[in-house]
Amino acid sequence: MAKLKKKNALRDTVGDKVFYAINAFFLALVALIILYPLYFIIIAAISDPDAVLAGEVVLYPVKLNFDGFVKIMQRSDVWRGYLNTIIYTGLTVILSLIVTIPAGWALSRKTLPGKKLFMIYFIIPMFFGGGLIPFYNVMRSLGLVNTMWAVILPSILSVWNLFMTKTFFESSIPNGLIEAAKIDGAGQFRIFASLVIPLSKAVIAVMALYYAVGQWNSYFNAMIFLQDETMYPLQLVLKEILIASESTVGGSGETILQQYRLANQIKYVSVIVSSLPVLCLYPFVQKYFAQGVMIGSLKE
Repeated sequence: MAKLKKKNALRDTVGDKVFYAINAFFLALVALIILYPLYFIIIAAISDPDAVLAGEVVLYPVKLNFDGFVKIMQRSDVWRGYLNTIIYTGLTVILSLIVTIPAGWALSRKTLPGKKLFMIYFIIPMFFGGGLIPFYNVMRSLGLVNTMWAVILPSILSVWNLFMTKTFFESSIPNGLIEAAKIDGAGQFRIFASLVIPLSKAVIAVMALYYAVGQWNSYFNAMIFLQDETMYPLQLVLKEILIASESTVGGSGETILQQYRLANQIKYVSVIVSSLPVLCLYPFVQKYFAQGVMIGSLKE
């Protein structure tokens, strides 16, 4: 016991303690820089708009005011936007996993015919695009404009996610296991369905999270291809509400000031309303997140 205490005393030198203190201070500072903007959005959303504009809201809410939440929640287009976004996100995640996981597995096999050509085919779009006008013309020629598929189909495959999945399979699925399954008489589809998928829960969860967050926050494709407001996703609905709230055309001085205060509060409320579902989803997949990203980004 005495020897153990002596070793611990030797380890915790003055220099070590100084290093730990500096390290702790630095990490606390980084955490504060990251967390304070999020905290400020919350307290600003429930504070009096005049107090926020006057700079009185710094560490805690001032004169609790929930008018922004009431205004947002009373609008039927917000709930419709929520439903649309849930549908778009759910379909995107399902179709993305159906495309990405098998494609990643195929590209990870050395026996795939024309593997190098496929790799080049996927790499080129990462650096070169046809532009917005050709993109719109293609969607119009396919009859997808003003349909939900104009929002979903362009988002079902990310080349970056595909390569991450490919690397995961290369580093995590032993070739000996595949050979043993072949000796037992399993075909390619049986190996993929009964062997590969059960061993790939980590990367599947990470891909589902990436695609879900990407589609949930997406608004550009909807803004370009959708004309029917009943099909707008949540992000586009909140954008329209914010623009309408900031409009000052045809109002008196007092009305303009009220609109400005309300618009400022709605700005913070919209961040909370749009981010809350993603924050609620993350705890269910976080146990796979670090494992899937690390395994998928390193190859032995």
